Amino acid sequence: MWTQFSHVSCERLVSGPGLANIYDYLCSEGRVEESRRVTERIARAADRSAAIAQAAIDGESPRCGRALEWFISVYGAEAGNLALKALATGGVYIGGGIAPKVAANVTDGRFMRAFRDKGRLSEMLSAVPVTLILEPKTAMRGAAARAENKRLTD
Repeated sequence: MWTQFSHVSCERLVSGPGLANIYDYLCSEGRVEESRRVTERIARAADRSAAIAQAAIDGESPRCGRALEWFISVYGAEAGNLALKALATGGVYIGGGIAPKVAANVTDGRFMRAFRDKGRLSEMLSAVPVTLILEPKTAMRGAAARAENKRLTD
């Protein structure tokens, strides 16, 4: 990714385009085979990450499956890092557009293993509850509630 971007941050991997970035890396490595049909469908897709995730979920592409596994692992590791930085001992809520769409992959154990894999701090993170938000409009509802509350107090 350093050859493509001047700065490579965690968001280049743990974001909507992140899954496509991981997939592109796996393509450049050429270690995991891909069918021409899947490659062409992903290339034509308006949302490449969504197409990659769907091919992984459907089990039709080992490369897409590997990309999704890496994505979930990096996502879990970064969520664990954030929980440590914020001392979020009361819990962490995972939301956004991607996690609910790949909920089975987030909840199969890989995410939590990466979340908790923090050496001597692993025990602390083992006690932190993690909740996956499945409601797609949670952020909008929260913003609307905040705006309504602000109007009432102004």
